[in-house]
Amino acid sequence: MAEWTDTPAHELASQLRSKDISPVELTEHYLRRIEALNPQLNAFLTVAGDEAMASAKTAEAELMAGQVKGPLHGVPISVKDLEMTSGIRSTLGSLIYENHVPSHDSGVVERVKASGAIILGKTNTPEFGMRGTTENRLGEACRNPWNTDRTAGGSSGGAGAAVAAGLCPLATATDAGGSIRIPSSFCGTYGIKPTLGRVPRFGGLGRPSPNLVAQSGPMTTNVRDAAVLLQALAGPDDRDANMIRETPPDFVASLDSGVSGLRIAWSTDLGYAGIDPEVASATASSARIFEELGASVDEPGISMEQPVTRLSRITSANSYAAYGHLLDEQPEKLTNYARGRLGRGKEVTGLEYAQSMRLLEEIRHQIFVLLETYDLLMTPTMAVPAFPIEKYPDNIGGVSVGADWGFNPFNIIFNLTGQPAASIPCGFSSDGMPIGLHIIGRPKDEGTVLAASAAFEGVRPWRHMRPQLS
Repeated sequence: MAEWTDTPAHELASQLRSKDISPVELTEHYLRRIEALNPQLNAFLTVAGDEAMASAKTAEAELMAGQVKGPLHGVPISVKDLEMTSGIRSTLGSLIYENHVPSHDSGVVERVKASGAIILGKTNTPEFGMRGTTENRLGEACRNPWNTDRTAGGSSGGAGAAVAAGLCPLATATDAGGSIRIPSSFCGTYGIKPTLGRVPRFGGLGRPSPNLVAQSGPMTTNVRDAAVLLQALAGPDDRDANMIRETPPDFVASLDSGVSGLRIAWSTDLGYAGIDPEVASATASSARIFEELGASVDEPGISMEQPVTRLSRITSANSYAAYGHLLDEQPEKLTNYARGRLGRGKEVTGLEYAQSMRLLEEIRHQIFVLLETYDLLMTPTMAVPAFPIEKYPDNIGGVSVGADWGFNPFNIIFNLTGQPAASIPCGFSSDGMPIGLHIIGRPKDEGTVLAASAAFEGVRPWRHMRPQLS
């Protein structure tokens, strides 16, 4: 059974369909790993052991009868605790919803179930996903399996830690400002944020507010698993007004496309970010590998003024629209950072919001013009490797940065432009922490992002490099 931990999810699915392994035994295996290792990591907020075993028994009966429900039938999976799960506690990382058990599933969870996957439990997240690291008032901070003194990132920190530590073969996550890509970089997993509107966001808590940034997507140990899960999650949903209406392309088929002939733009800092020298070196050398694979890699000298502070007005105001009522109703239960973000959102004026939207238009134009010439843009995913929990860096590579954004200078831009973007493991720091390469594509072109990721994985595989936990 130990080898199952190192087997990709798509291979597990194949062995389940051929009846070589049992969904019940596979689910028991992962529940035992969670029981043994989760106390060190706090990757799961809720373990749904009874529900998972019931689903596994049903899946076993269906598979034995030759009734294949979907591409992940019988494969265990984790779900980030910003998704509603019928009958399973759904907290949003908040003390306010500590005991909330919804009666419905989110659109993402509906599709997870339709794929046949078995939900092991709900992974850790900061309150309402409002932070790039994973701390809340429901328990201890989520810890990085490569070094448990370090952060796993956020807001999908629990998903990143769980996948990296082999507590589940794959995970759903959400990304509103880097929340898939931050923990992917910090924990050494692969994660892709799809194009805005590719995966439904129907079925959350809070009051309605415009979804200008958030997308659900996969976090996995390899690129093919991510393509399989993204295929299962993607597609129109009439309950979500922001959805892409057309049927998604075949993401799995795109993996074999390669990168020969592609033009790739590389930027270490987009003209404003402070970057740790080890991160800069590892990611720049990784970008150059694409030349060996048949692509051309240029440095077009991208130069932007630091936009993160002004762009955050948009996300803060939208957070206040969704959760601002809690400042009046239950402020004593909120984390300090949630109160701070909601308070900032409350103070954003209409003029400031409009000015931020205008800045967004200018950035979107600059990036889209760049991608008329280039097929992909690459940057470091993060400015630094994972840092000690709650020790946010304010000086990176000799550049003074805001502690609230300096470690994560790139990701929110591509949430707001709506483009697909992935983080792929590309190396380690001198103290053994993973480093991620950021691959950004044109809108609706997840296929090229996945193809480039698969090509890189083919020459720089990382699945055999796993954290040592006992």
